[in-house]
Amino acid sequence: MHLSRPPLRPRHRVARSLAGQLFAVQVLIVALVVAGGAVLAYVLTSDRAQQAAERQVLATAHSVADAPTVLSAVQGSGDPTAVLQPYAEQVRRDARVDFVTIMDTHGIRWTHPDPREIGRHFLGHIGPALAGEQNFTETYTGTLGPSVRAVVPVLDATGKLVALVSVGITVQSLSGQLSGAITALVLVALAALVLGGVGTWLANRRLRRHTHGMGAAELSHLYDYHQATLHSVREGLVLLDRERRVVLCNDAARELLGLSGPVDGLPLAELPLPEPLRAAITGPEPARDQLQLTTDRVVVLNTSPIGDGPDLGTVVTLRDHTELQALSGELDSVRGFAEALSAQAHEAANRLHAVVSLIELGRHRQAVDFATAELELAQQLTDRVVGAVNEPVLAALLLGKAAQAAERGVELTLTEESRIDDALPADFSARDLVTLLGNLIDNAMDAAIEGSAAHDGPPTVTVTARSDARELLLRVADTGPGIEPDAVQQVFRRGWSTKQSGRGLGLALVAQTARRNGGSVEVGPNTTGAVLTVRIPLQRGREVSR
Repeated sequence: MHLSRPPLRPRHRVARSLAGQLFAVQVLIVALVVAGGAVLAYVLTSDRAQQAAERQVLATAHSVADAPTVLSAVQGSGDPTAVLQPYAEQVRRDARVDFVTIMDTHGIRWTHPDPREIGRHFLGHIGPALAGEQNFTETYTGTLGPSVRAVVPVLDATGKLVALVSVGITVQSLSGQLSGAITALVLVALAALVLGGVGTWLANRRLRRHTHGMGAAELSHLYDYHQATLHSVREGLVLLDRERRVVLCNDAARELLGLSGPVDGLPLAELPLPEPLRAAITGPEPARDQLQLTTDRVVVLNTSPIGDGPDLGTVVTLRDHTELQALSGELDSVRGFAEALSAQAHEAANRLHAVVSLIELGRHRQAVDFATAELELAQQLTDRVVGAVNEPVLAALLLGKAAQAAERGVELTLTEESRIDDALPADFSARDLVTLLGNLIDNAMDAAIEGSAAHDGPPTVTVTARSDARELLLRVADTGPGIEPDAVQQVFRRGWSTKQSGRGLGLALVAQTARRNGGSVEVGPNTTGAVLTVRIPLQRGREVSR
């Protein structure tokens, strides 16, 4: 029976984690440092032992050369060896050297640790000593092997050279002396290597926990994915550290906040942001879907602390709400129009019933007068608006607001000086017009109703809308309580409102829209109530469509 062998699966190389790679590199570095230190210490110890040996043999040689025993034995008529050999051996043992050799000026030994070498020629250089050199040392291989030796002259009372003395320590003895130091050095090096390895292992264990066991390539790819994701999302994202410094600001956030240039590392206080927005970001409580204004946008703000432990920073998200806010304003206007039309339909039905009842009672003339009087009032307002305002969006807005004002019991009038003969510039959007005039009239109606108790007559809102070749002017006056002088600078800030339940966004949107179109908003004096005036320049390279 033939059995087919299953195909071999390719073995995938397991990527070593970043912590593992760092551990291997650090252990190698520690090992190299310890090994290099051990070698350096050995070289220094060996060199110092060599120098100590030279000093020892030189000092011993001088002591022997100056000894009276040596001089008397050399100058005597007897056998110098008989006197000097016991003396030299005693000195060798006491000084802990390997040989003490006393010789004549021709290098013939009188003493030696090995008696068989007595009478033979000394192995080494005696020329410097014969020339009077007092501190000559060398390393030379003699009968006892390589040794560190000194050769000095023996002088009589007249300074005449009468003999030579050589004292030496073999290299083998030096190595024996170094063996203990080398052993201790090796143990210290091994202990340092172990401690360094353990410390490195502990540090890299913590690093492995923080990097989740990922390798360098994986971390690099994760960072690339992180950056690509943060800068591709349409929501603005800003990361702040615990010192309220910008750690990250993606492209959408830069656009929404109107930031230019590098901002990473800058404190939040140095960014050109509106004060209410900055206060909401740095507030003690997280922001949840707060509407905030920037220079030319409406944004939805959310903030959240980073982590569950100590304050590590703040995550700030921003969503563009400008278009939606404009649509909401238009929707509110349409809703107001619908409610006003519903109320008018109800009122028209009541009037119609009254007219029918008058006809049934035979009072035809009174029925005609009653019906035409109501039509005349409505037609007069329509004729005034249509005759004065040639801009269709503005005309529709005024008629709708007039119906809404009538429903709320407010008298809305259009001044005689109001006139807009030409259509507005193409780049001045209808939404901006609705935002400007709609919010001004809404705010004025609220103020007029609020101040009706302290004012004789019905609540009144007066609207002026005119344009010329230079600018568009929108002015709305009311008979409300007015604006306090100390509140004039705050009235256009987000959050300012005289209503208990108001969000204070309408006038802030008016100011923002005016600035975006290069215009301005003014608060002027009025005998009763307040007057707000918006001026939008029309000579800014725009072409007026006729």
